[in-house]
Amino acid sequence: MTQVRHTPIAPTCTRRLAPGGAIDAHRHDDHQIVYAGRGVLAVTTSAGSWVVPGNRAIWVPAGTVHAHQAHGELDLHLVGLPATDNPLGLDVPTVLAVGPLLRELIIAYTHAPDDDSPERSRLRAVLLDQLRACPQQALHLPTPASPPLRALCEILQADPADNRTLAELGRQVGASDRTLSRLFRSDLGMSFPQWRTQLRLQHALVLLAGKKSVTTVAYRCGWSSASAFIAVFRRTFGHTPGSHPAD
Repeated sequence: MTQVRHTPIAPTCTRRLAPGGAIDAHRHDDHQIVYAGRGVLAVTTSAGSWVVPGNRAIWVPAGTVHAHQAHGELDLHLVGLPATDNPLGLDVPTVLAVGPLLRELIIAYTHAPDDDSPERSRLRAVLLDQLRACPQQALHLPTPASPPLRALCEILQADPADNRTLAELGRQVGASDRTLSRLFRSDLGMSFPQWRTQLRLQHALVLLAGKKSVTTVAYRCGWSSASAFIAVFRRTFGHTPGSHPAD
């Protein structure tokens, strides 16, 4: 992300992006809620990436340089909030679980006329109340900094189905499994299995948005069976991949 567009005010609006469509790197002086009413949304910053289905939103703090990518037909709902309005007290991008009421509030707010009417103010107040009770989820795939860890992660990003152990991968990148395990914990804040599962789930969301079958997705992402993939997906997202919003 070399050339960064600066838009002081984060817009509140809806946008439709075709599969593969993107919004290049930019930043706002405001906070922003980014929600996919349909399709799968990817948000990328220098700190990593977040890929979420339609029952999740991403909180983007003021000043964060970020880019959007659409997987599948994407209905994007953007809610801008002044830097003084931070109902969750978050200063890093965070995935939020969006329940039915919050979903309808976001959709209504992004479609309502952008004015100072009492109706819009009440809608915004209820939206902020719902945000304060919104569960946060650890769906972040952090970007590694150390060279051996970065090399290992690039191998798995190119082929998430690569099932080699940390020791086997370490031999390819020139680092011991003990060193790599320590780097995953210290640099990325998670274990190697947690990082690999996160990577595979992100890849699975992209493939599902492309209308791939559950069995195909499970195989391409490295799960031993479709049932094993379904179990992990349901535990993470609260529904089966067959009922994924992008389907």
